[in-house]
Amino acid sequence: MGLEGRGREMIPKLHGYQEACVRWLESHDEGLLLLDMGLGKSLIVLQALSDMALSGALERPALIVAPLAVARSTWPAELAKWDLPADLSMSVVVGSAARREAALAERADVYVVNRENVAWLSARYPRGGWPFGTLVVDELSGFKNPQSKRWKALKARRAESDRFWGLTGTPAPNGLMDLWAQVYLADRGQRLGRTLGAYRQAFFTPGRRSGYVVYDWRLKAGSAERIYSRISDISVSMRASDELDLPGRVDNVVEADLGDALGRYRDFERDAVAEVGGTTVTAASAGVLALKLGQFADGAVYAEADSEERGTWREVHRAKLDALRRIVEEAQGEPVLVFYAYRHDLERIQAEFPQARALDAQGEAVGAWNAGEIPILCAHPASCGYGLNLQAGGHTIVWFGLTWDLASYQQANARLDRQGQTSTVVVHHIVAKGTVDERVMRVLEGKARLQDEMMDVVRARGDLR
Repeated sequence: MGLEGRGREMIPKLHGYQEACVRWLESHDEGLLLLDMGLGKSLIVLQALSDMALSGALERPALIVAPLAVARSTWPAELAKWDLPADLSMSVVVGSAARREAALAERADVYVVNRENVAWLSARYPRGGWPFGTLVVDELSGFKNPQSKRWKALKARRAESDRFWGLTGTPAPNGLMDLWAQVYLADRGQRLGRTLGAYRQAFFTPGRRSGYVVYDWRLKAGSAERIYSRISDISVSMRASDELDLPGRVDNVVEADLGDALGRYRDFERDAVAEVGGTTVTAASAGVLALKLGQFADGAVYAEADSEERGTWREVHRAKLDALRRIVEEAQGEPVLVFYAYRHDLERIQAEFPQARALDAQGEAVGAWNAGEIPILCAHPASCGYGLNLQAGGHTIVWFGLTWDLASYQQANARLDRQGQTSTVVVHHIVAKGTVDERVMRVLEGKARLQDEMMDVVRARGDLR
């Protein structure tokens, strides 16, 4: 993005697609902004709110709901960065109860709250007393579960807000069943049905089941196209590859050979029990077994009576650590961002690489990473998947522990593969041969194809120009 600067505040010079999105939001009380990571959704929203404040259309304060690190750091930093037409004030409602109350007591045009506190915020106001006229949900896919407290809290307050804008680059991370709850918050059931049951009945058929319990739902013939058509009028979809001139990204699979440990893995997969370091490891259910197999593929497992919280694990192989060392050596001093899946992944990586530093949920170490001061930054996808800008610190990603979740996967990769990146991003996936890792890669590819199809169909470029 080109910038015209005045000190630390800069007048935003928006890309054409950003200007189009601003105009679109200003004309839509119900909007889903389905933009790829790195396309500047936060600036688009702030510009639209600023324009509306100048015109008098922002009659009541706006509320932005976001993941904790994004609420705490990204939104206030973004507002401080830009010299917008209207001098918007912002209050960040995070932290202790006392701090949240103090933040709400401040007069502001925009309030920002982390999604974990949405239920608390809703309960704080009496029915009819909701003060927020514009409701913005950053990373809307975090509200895909209609049984969650956060979703129910927003649903209860939706009618008291004049407008709703949902922002996400991954609207259907695990399939189109995820869409209903998100779209409902925007239109209160007008397009996909007023209940999840009605949505299922209209577009899906039961798949695997046990008695009355259905384990998965399958799309009826033609349902995907019907769903896309129904939400197209309130959706804008764009891809970074179409709108930005990025250096590009290369995906690479690094196979890790478990050697003799593969036989023990297969025995464990078959029997759901294994002897590790003199301790018996068992899996009492299929779900636990899948989790333990993922741990085994990474190189260590928690014993029968132990959990990640207790912190006691047993190492079963070092294949992935060896693969990571080869990648680090080949990087020749270039910083490396490593994503891990389990706490023991992090502990083993830091024991092997003393120079490795961990990123916590509050986004600590971001400044040092972007300054080039951290050679290996270890992060869990959940702690840095949303909103953090890490592209200044490096261009090499390593997936030490894979994730089944497409949204986490795509968001995590976009921390480096985004606007402002000056080098080709290389994403290494360390895959333990013959293990569940191979299936995870296939599932991620399959989910990505489905989501890409949806993003292609609902994009509304013609309506924006």
